[in-house]
Amino acid sequence: MADILSIMFMRSYFRLPALSLRFIPVWQRNFLVWRKLAIPSILGNLADPAFYMLGLGYGLGGLLPEVGGVPYLTFLAAGTVCYSTMNSATFEVLYSGFSRMHVQKTWEAILNAPLTLDDVLLAELLWATSKSLLSGLAILVIVWVLGLAGFAQTLWLIPLIILIGFCFAGMGLVMNALSPNYDFFMYYFTLVITPMVLLCGVFYPVDQLPTWLQAISAWLPLTHAIALARPLVQGGEPQQVLAHALALLAYGGVGFYIALVLTRRRLLK
Repeated sequence: MADILSIMFMRSYFRLPALSLRFIPVWQRNFLVWRKLAIPSILGNLADPAFYMLGLGYGLGGLLPEVGGVPYLTFLAAGTVCYSTMNSATFEVLYSGFSRMHVQKTWEAILNAPLTLDDVLLAELLWATSKSLLSGLAILVIVWVLGLAGFAQTLWLIPLIILIGFCFAGMGLVMNALSPNYDFFMYYFTLVITPMVLLCGVFYPVDQLPTWLQAISAWLPLTHAIALARPLVQGGEPQQVLAHALALLAYGGVGFYIALVLTRRRLLK
């Protein structure tokens, strides 16, 4: 009997997500809380990547010839849009999401309403995607103001920014479900996020890396994001658009499902 109950519980963890519009009130709750601190939040999302882009672009770029046929600042702009979007989504689902789930017990309180954990996790995924859209747009505005890229073509970056946010929010929720404390997130940043920033073409072309590192880079989601963003910033047309977009969707979608299974196991015992 105990074995049967155990199997039933396991099956309940692995069931497909039951998605509904009931995630909207949770998303609205997160938005209302964020609105109270909107100005420092936006400043934080904008300042760091903007300083990196401008400092490296003008400082290091002044020592370099053109990279990929464009000034280094223009080359760096596409990577910074993707990098900033990735960081924003990741920080939101890790630190803010963990606070709501574990420290503040906000999710526990919400689950007393007629909502499911699936609704709560979907709201977290879409809220992190929304915040990352702001970060990506902030860098994009700098790109427009500095005249680094054409306005019309770079509008295609907006759906790409949403897709990048979705991808890294889904991946980050897995770490959120596994984490016992805030310190645990350092493993993710040290072993996943930082290598991606260095290997995926944010600061230099991937083809400058050894062949074996290029092979690793090709599997990383940030590489797919930059492969779509860089041609749009440089006035070209991205290649293999569907393959890159599906890769980002797959990372985000599979990450969300794994996170849902792990979070059910963690909270619905």
